[in-house]
Amino acid sequence: MRLILLGPPGAGKGTQAQRLVEKYAIPQLSTGDMLRAAVAAQTPVGQKAKAVMNAGELVSDEIVNAIVAERIDQPDCARGFILDGYPRTLAQADAVELMLEKRGLQLDAVIELLVDDRALVGRIVRRAEEAKAAGEAVRKDDNPEVFEERLREYYKKTAPLTGYYHARKMLRGVDGMASMDEVTAQIEALLPETVG
Repeated sequence: MRLILLGPPGAGKGTQAQRLVEKYAIPQLSTGDMLRAAVAAQTPVGQKAKAVMNAGELVSDEIVNAIVAERIDQPDCARGFILDGYPRTLAQADAVELMLEKRGLQLDAVIELLVDDRALVGRIVRRAEEAKAAGEAVRKDDNPEVFEERLREYYKKTAPLTGYYHARKMLRGVDGMASMDEVTAQIEALLPETVG
């Protein structure tokens, strides 16, 4: 099963991806994790990424796409994978389509977690308050101003993907404001019966 989870920051994509990983025994592929792993493994593309990051620049689509392509060729992805945080742009969505096509594969589902932006900001503020109360460090992203900037960036660059996948009749929406268990149940109801 090859799946993309879409939704703005704070929508719960990471939480839902982890639940799917446990249930279906397929890996969650996060671009941040993949970049760090490629750099640590000193693969050719990892070395390119390291040079760009060391220069304080953003890693190009070309490098990110190459890292994703390298990662989906790993044995643990043979039965499928969950893309979380990638693709972020229309160009990356085209790249995913091409890399899967070259391997004779296709996406099984693109699931968007539909959320209310104002409620999301409230969710972030609560998460920060709960972390403080528990004596834990507050994530940098759990600052309302930082979060709102990330939200604007999402709508500018990533939200167009909903139209892209809707036009391909692949997009399915779930109520991301429901409880975690309800969101999981909604997602599972949209997935194919078999994995592989």
